[in-house]
Amino acid sequence: MKIFSYLPLGLAALSLAASPLLAQEAAIYSGMDRVHPVWAENGLVAAQEQVAAEVGRDILAQGGNAVDAGVAVAFALAVTLPRAGNLGGGGFMLVHDAETGETHAIDYREMAPASASRDMFLDAEGNADSELSRYSGAASGVPGTVAGMKLVLDEFGSMEWADVIAPAIKLAEEGITVTPDLADSLEAMQERLTKYPTAAKIFYKEDGALFRPGDTLVQADLAQTLKTVAEEGPDGFYKGRIAEAIAKSVTDAGGQITVEDMANYKAVKREPVKGTYRGYEIVSMPPPSSGGVHLIQILNALEGYPIGALGANSSETIHLMAEAMKLAYADRSEYLGDPDFVDVPVDVLTSKEYAEGMRDKISAAFATPSQQIKPADLAPYESDQTTHYSIIDKAGNAISNTYTINFSYGSGLVADGTGVLMNNEMDDFSAKPGVPNAYGLIGGDANAVEPGKRPLSSMTPTIVNKDGKVWLVTGSPGGARIITTVLQVIMNMIDHDMNVAEASTAARIHHQWLPDELRIEEGISLDTQRALQAKGHTISLDEVMGSTQSVMQDPESGYLLGASDPRRAGAATVGY
Repeated sequence: MKIFSYLPLGLAALSLAASPLLAQEAAIYSGMDRVHPVWAENGLVAAQEQVAAEVGRDILAQGGNAVDAGVAVAFALAVTLPRAGNLGGGGFMLVHDAETGETHAIDYREMAPASASRDMFLDAEGNADSELSRYSGAASGVPGTVAGMKLVLDEFGSMEWADVIAPAIKLAEEGITVTPDLADSLEAMQERLTKYPTAAKIFYKEDGALFRPGDTLVQADLAQTLKTVAEEGPDGFYKGRIAEAIAKSVTDAGGQITVEDMANYKAVKREPVKGTYRGYEIVSMPPPSSGGVHLIQILNALEGYPIGALGANSSETIHLMAEAMKLAYADRSEYLGDPDFVDVPVDVLTSKEYAEGMRDKISAAFATPSQQIKPADLAPYESDQTTHYSIIDKAGNAISNTYTINFSYGSGLVADGTGVLMNNEMDDFSAKPGVPNAYGLIGGDANAVEPGKRPLSSMTPTIVNKDGKVWLVTGSPGGARIITTVLQVIMNMIDHDMNVAEASTAARIHHQWLPDELRIEEGISLDTQRALQAKGHTISLDEVMGSTQSVMQDPESGYLLGASDPRRAGAATVGY
């Protein structure tokens, strides 16, 4: 068996750097040498953390399929990447079944407790109280990860439940080596995590000292929780001791999750949203994700322009992208929400006809001020610390999975005796229509808090097909920037003929309607910036955007190619 586990050429040193400046420099595409992807013959895993990626690779090497590997990676990341990997959160997964050619969407997004109410995050004056929606027990929705992983393994996996959880148990029980990235994140989040003694005793030493690179972090309570889940299935999480501990810890911290809420949680299968872009089929996540709808909506609008001829990151290309982004994010504020509660006009928003109307609103010469853009008149949010991984196996099965606990380390609350970090996803609801959430995203009545409802998300796990076969599997964390990050990887490859590593490395831009600013990474030339300002754009130099994990099948050679974004330390693409 051959193992290919090297980094894209020219980025090895940068990918290990924790420095934001170095990460920004790594994002510069213009003028650099060709960047090469990782390759493999039989299976490939791209994930935000190397040890978890290797867990997935090993499952593939043992004969497991992409789903087996994906479930194993999800549980491993709960141990090795605690700021985003989780048992106490939720997310979305696309599963492509090579035998049938069908792609399925799995929604295991968190749900609001039964006692949740529309105005639960408003203070006495009727203003949105971010402290309640982000840092208290009330910030937590009922977690969905365990239920989602069981659903997908039962339907599409080939291995036993306990076997795919076993690597995570070992990592939690024996301990993981603290990386520079983990040490830095624990130091940065010390104030939040030490607010709760249950978190402090896990993530800091007995005397309160910080873990340093090279130290061993053991998570004994989490190991026991994983063992219970492995032995009893989801009932071991959603009923009994663990469910009781989660409910008590959350309610003691001011929240509303009950043991009944835990027992009533359900992950669901949904129909993915589909579109086309220059002959490629785009398959992505439907509501309650806004990601797939707006990814396809923006691509449809841009398909009417000669993007390839205009050039990668030229002022003309960026201008058109920004104008299309503004229109889509305005629609997001009005129409997107949980489809079990509101009618989301998916077919209209993703139609080619609707895109024609969008292009009629776009001037090639001038930026339209966001104040003049309103959601379309139709008949009837998300954290930087989300994480994504992509997998293809030798049979052509593929998964694209994005999951999160929202903020880095969620609310900071660990359910006592479980090792489970709780999410603060309730902030992704609209606490008050028209008031932005933590990521500046505006929401309306469609995303108001209701009992049992799933909050709107920007997560955009995506599969791109060519000639009926999987071509690209991709996705990213990045909060409001997730949709536009995934968009640019796809456009870089289709319009600008970049390979998967180059597409992952190129400088990125983002516009989300409000605030009215065009955010750019370093790597966009000063001349381009000046040209955009002349068109009326307000430029904001932003921190690096996203952390894409992408794998693809090369239709000519048959080889699997992949790349982990160099913007964040610790990510890896590994195969065999």
